[in-house]
Amino acid sequence: MPQQGEEKRRAFVTFLAGDGDYIKGVIGLSKSLRLVDSRYELIVSVLPDVPRRHTDLLLAHGCNVRSIQPVLPPPGVCAFAMPHYVINYSKLRMWEFEDYDQLLYLDADMMVFENIDELFDLSPPGSFTAVKDCFCEKTWSHTPQFKLGYCQQCPDRVPWNFALGEPPKPYFNAGMFVFEPNSKTFGRMIEALAKNPPTPFAEQDFLNLFFQDAFRPVPNAYNLVLAMLWRHPENVNLAKTKVIHYCATGSKPWAYTGEVANMDRKDVKELVRKWWVVYNTPLSLMDGCGPKDPASVQVLEYCPRQR
Repeated sequence: MPQQGEEKRRAFVTFLAGDGDYIKGVIGLSKSLRLVDSRYELIVSVLPDVPRRHTDLLLAHGCNVRSIQPVLPPPGVCAFAMPHYVINYSKLRMWEFEDYDQLLYLDADMMVFENIDELFDLSPPGSFTAVKDCFCEKTWSHTPQFKLGYCQQCPDRVPWNFALGEPPKPYFNAGMFVFEPNSKTFGRMIEALAKNPPTPFAEQDFLNLFFQDAFRPVPNAYNLVLAMLWRHPENVNLAKTKVIHYCATGSKPWAYTGEVANMDRKDVKELVRKWWVVYNTPLSLMDGCGPKDPASVQVLEYCPRQR
């Protein structure tokens, strides 16, 4: 911890696994943070299966690349909401980054459109700062709240049925959160993970259980999941939204076709367009820091596959 009067050591952090298209998301995220003049660097925690050509590209874009080892859940039969979710337990390794006092995690399918450095100061010591999730998409179909039609984003629309027990506790989306790295906390998390069988939302469910008492909610503007546009439009103000989370099915900008349900909406198309504007911004136009190898920037400059 910093001594009195010392500035806290802070950074953004994201996670990358495999050799797939999420590298494009990380590049876009990195560029967006630079374009909004964030004070803090972006750490990219990478698993061993991330190829060298991708880590070289991240370094060329000014990222701090850190190799981590996988964290696997205990054996158990679980139908994850998405098959790839099992690798996300490896995000717990970020709690070992003790050379920082505070880290702000962002998923690779997010983009920052306004400076969010203030989130560090909005997160008191010992808290876990995040945004409440929406329960309305089919990935939640295994839950009683989905079957009832209840959502914490609009709890009065369909009141909770107490015949089902107590209502769900406040539940955050783990695409964005502010936390304090601590190896002892990491050790306790690994111990807790060994005692808890895997659940459909993998590390997100686990983090919600582990940090249940520390959770400090912040507005949707800091993590707007796209489903909010059609599930809870009354809770959305795009003009004041700072971070967009392209997590809805079919919404990944680098694979966008507009052919999946809700993807032909005008607001979704505009948000995908805005992502590409940032992604295609040359590094030469950003804070005077060009890449180590300018030619490498061209590797992933694709055009969106819109209809």
